[in-house]
This record gives sequence, structure tokens and C-alpha cells, in this order.
Amino acid sequence: MASEDKTRSKKSKSSARYVPTAPAADIHGARELPAVLVEGYSLQLRGEGGFLGDEASQTAFRELLERWRRRHRRKGKKDPLGERHSRELAKGTLDAALKAGKASEATDVVHAAIEEFAEALARVIQSFLGQPSWKGVERIVIGGGFPESDVGERAVLQAAAILQEMKVQVELARICHEPDDGGLLGWLHLTPPELLEHYDAILALDIGGTNVRCGIVRTRRKRARDLSKAKVVRREKWRHADDGPNRRALVARLAEMLEEQVRYCKKKGIRLAPFVGIGCPGLIRKDGSIARGAQNMPGDWTSEHFHLPTALAKKIPTIRGVPTMVLMHNDAVVQGLSELPFMRDVKRWAVLTIGTGLGNASYSNLESPKNSKDS
Repeated sequence: MASEDKTRSKKSKSSARYVPTAPAADIHGARELPAVLVEGYSLQLRGEGGFLGDEASQTAFRELLERWRRRHRRKGKKDPLGERHSRELAKGTLDAALKAGKASEATDVVHAAIEEFAEALARVIQSFLGQPSWKGVERIVIGGGFPESDVGERAVLQAAAILQEMKVQVELARICHEPDDGGLLGWLHLTPPELLEHYDAILALDIGGTNVRCGIVRTRRKRARDLSKAKVVRREKWRHADDGPNRRALVARLAEMLEEQVRYCKKKGIRLAPFVGIGCPGLIRKDGSIARGAQNMPGDWTSEHFHLPTALAKKIPTIRGVPTMVLMHNDAVVQGLSELPFMRDVKRWAVLTIGTGLGNASYSNLESPKNSKDS
């Protein structure tokens, strides 16, 4: 027992002495990782009515549902889903309507919206697969908040059936983790490896158009070196869309959320790395600024006068007495990377995150499972 205590003491002191080097100027939005290459992300294809991806977002589904309800009302019938607009209906309300039975008018309306949405999703997937960065994709993991509902799951299953009828050879799979965890867990594959060697956990932020998630991600590398057993041990969720904060207020709240997680780690004796990963919509430049795609964020995030990694580093300059490293990447890329340990049986794969918008990313594994075993 005494020898174990000495070992832990030495390990703790070693971690305290370790000071990570500052990140290189081009480490934000990294594409080449040790095990995988990010072929592309935030792909924007034009359709007849605008960006094609906008047709397969949760926002689009709500608009389709509202359209079907209007058709129902025009026939002089009472709206089976009530008076609230479709964008304000809870997922539970829609799931309940789906289960109400074949004779229910509410079920008919929801089913009609699901079928139309599934067709749109299948069209988007077919178009993405025709792009160079998606060439050869064998499996698409579906994440985001929409598929976690019964309605969303039904829509994805129908899209898979439509793709099969269209002779499109691709597998659709659900994300293994809870949707709220995927955008945090993926940061372990973007964290400098030496940090994972010296610490137990990292901090991560997942900033979407509606919610912010802030969590502590434990590596649990002793259980699995490939990080397949990693776990979000504590998470806070803030629906910022309800508060409508300006950019300054948002940064202040993000810092508060992170500081609370730092205090928790200190209290629980978790060796927290001096690292914060930020996932958010948009195309991330090498310097950590946003080129495009952040239109759902509060304020102008593409302004040359705003740099979120720097703003947060000023708020939290150190963790455990060591300068804080803050990196940023696209949220869909991060959520997709949470699936990396489970994608080693294919060469090319991708992720679609169905939330306020439609996030997307595609990947190539750099080493096949067979080669990995032989090495």
C-alpha cells in the first residue's frame, strides 16, 4: 500500500512539473491527425432554394411540419398539434404524436413531415457523396440533437431506406455516445498527445446555434489506449438562445462555466490538463478565427476584432498554475472524432450532425486495422 502511495505521489509531482509548449500558429482547425485525416468539413453545396444542407436541418424539419399543419387547417380542420408554432413544440410532444396510433390526425401530420424530411436528407447525402472530399465514404455517422428523438430516428431510418432504393452504397449509423457528449469527447483526439500522457482529463466546450455544453472529459487511458472508454464525467448545458446574450456576455458566461469545472476537478483531485477545446460551427482558419458559417452565433464572430481562443485564454490564463492552451475546431469535426475508435473497420467515413443547422465532416483513416495489428 505504501509503495502505491509513493507511485501516485511521484506521478502527481511529475504532472505538476510538466509545462506544455505553446501551440503552433496553424494548430487550430487541424486536418492531419495521428490516426485520421480530416478530408473536409463545413461543406456548402448550392441547391435551388439556397444551401442544400439547410434542407436537412432540424430547423428545416420544423418548417416542413408547420407547412403540413397549415395544409390541415386549410381544410377547415382543427390543428391536431395545438396552437403553438412547430419550432416551439418540444421533442416529447412530437414523439407522443408519433405513438398516438394510425387513426390519429397528429400522427398523420408528423408522419408526412418525416417522409418529406427523409427524402431531403437522402438527397443531401447523395449530393455530398458526389463531392471529392466525400469520395469513397462507406459509413456516415448521424449525430446532433435531432436523431436522439423518436421522430429524428424514424427520419434517419427512412432516409437509409430511400438511399438503398436509390442504389446509393453507404451505411448510416447512429453516434455511439449521447449527443451532448460527442462534441466534448472528440477533443481528446485533437489534444496534444503529451498532455494526455501527463493528465487525467481535459476541458471542452461545444457551442451550437441554440446550446452551449461545457464538460470535463476523462481520458481513462488505462482502460483503453485508443480512448474508446473516455467519459464525460461532468457536464453543464446552457440554452443561450433563450437569453440572447451579446458576444461579450457569451464569453463571460463561457469563462464562468469553465471556472466551475476547474473548481470541481480541484475538489475531486482530478489532474486537469491546462487545455480547453472549443467546438463551434463554421470554417476555422489556422489562426483560430472563423472564416464563415457562424451566422447562428450571438454577434459577429467573423469580425477581425474577435478571436474566441484569445478571449477565453485571457479569462482563464492558467490551470493548476500552468498557462492554458486554448484550441478551436469545427463542431461537426469534433463530434465525428468521438467515433474514431469505432470506425477502424472502414477506410473512409463521415459525420452529419442534425441540429439547428446541418454540420458535416469527412475522414480517411491513416492506418487500417490490419496494418495496425501487424505493426
